[in-house]
Amino acid sequence: MTSQVMAGTQSMTTMAGMSLHSAPPTAADSFGTHLRHWRRHRRLSQLDLAHEAQVSTRHLSYVETGRAEPSREMVLRLAERLEVPLRERNALLVAAGYAPMYRQRSLDDPALAPARQAVDLVLKGHEPFPALAVDRHWNLVAHNALVPLLMEGAAPELLAAPVNVLRLSLHPEGLAPRIANLAQWRAHLLERLQQQIAATGDTALVALHDELAAYPTPRVSHDVPTNNSELAGVAVPFQYVTAQGLLSFISTTTIFGTPVDVTLQELAVESFFPADASTAAALAAMAQQAAG
Repeated sequence: MTSQVMAGTQSMTTMAGMSLHSAPPTAADSFGTHLRHWRRHRRLSQLDLAHEAQVSTRHLSYVETGRAEPSREMVLRLAERLEVPLRERNALLVAAGYAPMYRQRSLDDPALAPARQAVDLVLKGHEPFPALAVDRHWNLVAHNALVPLLMEGAAPELLAAPVNVLRLSLHPEGLAPRIANLAQWRAHLLERLQQQIAATGDTALVALHDELAAYPTPRVSHDVPTNNSELAGVAVPFQYVTAQGLLSFISTTTIFGTPVDVTLQELAVESFFPADASTAAALAAMAQQAAG
């Protein structure tokens, strides 16, 4: 599993000139249509892709127009060069007339038991700090004991399964009214979602982005300081008001490094670390109180 800190200065170059609403190909479309979509999505010319995949530009052009049929090896090579997610690689294979290669198992499948154990170990080992696992669409898959304590007070419908973590975070009846730096955190989450859309082309994520962006931004007025000079220019903090006072976090995202299963590639563990000593102390007290 690999991890990265969620910084506030992430680049948006992959989104430059790219519409969130560019329609992906359907299952009925040809392989050439799928290939052209991903090539343009990655902003590559036929010449660029041909060079990276070590094929002739003429042959690549013939494949896109349907005048030539790609081998299975060629499909996988092009998908690799285009950094196509595993779910969409299966769609490319099917469009080219081949069987899907990558399975999508439930996280409870015995074959994924080692991966599930790894996720559970990360979540449990992160206590007394909050951590959770989400799927491709930010639906809650698993969490440790601290997460429900931070969800208290949200509207019941937002806590009904499947819980969408982004919707819960930004909805006016969710966590949003208690996020001290809501404007900053909202912009950060929407930017991450845009980057995910740029990488996957997932229309469900586009719909989620549009929904979240349309939420009214409540006026949040808390008699607590919301700046953290130690984090300025380094990472976007998550600052949350609780009965214990202001909790300030930085977060990391952990993913599986070499997945060959769709479920594993789309799984991410979000871990929140205290950004100051007072937050660490408050979380330890909350965990001890919850344990009885």
